[in-house]
Amino acid sequence: MSQLKSLASQTAVYGASSIVGRMLNYLLVPYYTTVFLTSEYGIVTEFYAYAVFFNVIYTYGLETAYFRFASKDDKNESTIYNSAVTFILISSILLSGLLYLFSSSIANYLEYPGRGYFIQWLAAILALDALVAIPFAKLRIEGKAALFATAKLINIGLNIGLNLFLISLCRQVYAGEILPALKPFVTSFYVPEYGIEYVFISNLIANAALIVILWKQLIIIRLKISWAFLQPMLKYGYPILFTGLGYATNETLSRWALKYWLPEGFYPGYSNLDILGIFGAAYKLSIFMALGIQAFRYAAEPFFFAKSNDKESPKLFAQVMHWFIIFGCFVFLAVGTNLDLLQYLLRQESYRWGVSVVPTLLLANLFFGIYFNLSVWYKLTDRTYYGTWMTIGGAMITIVLNYLLIPVYGFHGSAVVTLVVYILMVITSYTLSKKYYPIPYQLTRGTFYIVITAVVVFTTNTISLESQWLATAFHMLLLFLFILVVWRLEKVQLPLKTS
Repeated sequence: MSQLKSLASQTAVYGASSIVGRMLNYLLVPYYTTVFLTSEYGIVTEFYAYAVFFNVIYTYGLETAYFRFASKDDKNESTIYNSAVTFILISSILLSGLLYLFSSSIANYLEYPGRGYFIQWLAAILALDALVAIPFAKLRIEGKAALFATAKLINIGLNIGLNLFLISLCRQVYAGEILPALKPFVTSFYVPEYGIEYVFISNLIANAALIVILWKQLIIIRLKISWAFLQPMLKYGYPILFTGLGYATNETLSRWALKYWLPEGFYPGYSNLDILGIFGAAYKLSIFMALGIQAFRYAAEPFFFAKSNDKESPKLFAQVMHWFIIFGCFVFLAVGTNLDLLQYLLRQESYRWGVSVVPTLLLANLFFGIYFNLSVWYKLTDRTYYGTWMTIGGAMITIVLNYLLIPVYGFHGSAVVTLVVYILMVITSYTLSKKYYPIPYQLTRGTFYIVITAVVVFTTNTISLESQWLATAFHMLLLFLFILVVWRLEKVQLPLKTS
């Protein structure tokens, strides 16, 4: 239990920064849905979906590889660190250079003629993200959660501040509506034709600030590569690279495929770019599940590796999974039954009708969190290629099913595909784990929590109560009953089958 408390404390620190940071960042969603049209937000949604793919390519799985090799070889940690960072720095310069060189052609191909600067800015953002990936990993492996949290929060806070400053304040000053004394200063850099462009510029400046914040982790870097260490790291990491690409496909394909695979006019009165913006905004409401998963991932990965040689670790990992499922079901229930209130985070009414897709996305995220828990078996047995094949298989199913279902069911088809793929990956990973790294998961009880919660959420969303106060009270009662059931089952161990 003390080990679980240690994991919980680390999760709390990482989780506090992650949740607070992501919640602060989430404030941009009601802001963007106020100042941008659905088609404009669709552009942001599309490009940041591409960014998810490229973030994986830029780091090659070396973040996880660094955890693995640095934790096994303390004496050579600095050499491992230098080799990983140097390799990423060189490759990032090359990759971003190519994107910059062909930016105009890429923009034309994506149907954004004359906007090659989107590609150029994205290339710079990606390079800066990759450069700080290993320094952030170093903070995590050294247990410097406070510095990690501070850096993340400053980055997010700066990004939010720059968005508000460049998109709203500067526009008002430039138009002479407020603070006339600042107009000469604002006029020197402000481009009134820009709108969503400032989303990219804000992100770029905020990422550049991380170089200053993490200067102590960066200044110790010696630009040299030891192939004796880097080669096995790349060998370990390349399956994770493909796993990441598969995950990016599962997670983001729908956010750009809607633009190309949805028949024009499928939703009367909306263009495909409008639908991409609406779906992207609705997708953000599933962030509440993603927050808990992200916080857990930050703390759990080094925890799993640290406990890998403990003979009691299988039982410990089973406990971790069990309480993760309970936590995930609580979030699923809390968010999924209160969409009648949460929809108002999307400020323009034209965005709100997309919230009907959120329960499916929440459940999909829960299964992704379960899949991450299950991944401990192939990471600790150095069989990461299994993770690669499972994720590639999931990505292939994602592509095929999206291609088939988007023209028929629109973005609801995309959401269902995401859920189905993660369920299949969970089943496959669990089956393989029983063979290579048996863990006594509480299968029956975990399944019970998920099924009951899903039934309640989807049923509740078909019920319309006239009074908002009555609806909120009913939803709070459901949460109370869930807590009561968990307390009863976990406090008094019922004879449910374990597996």
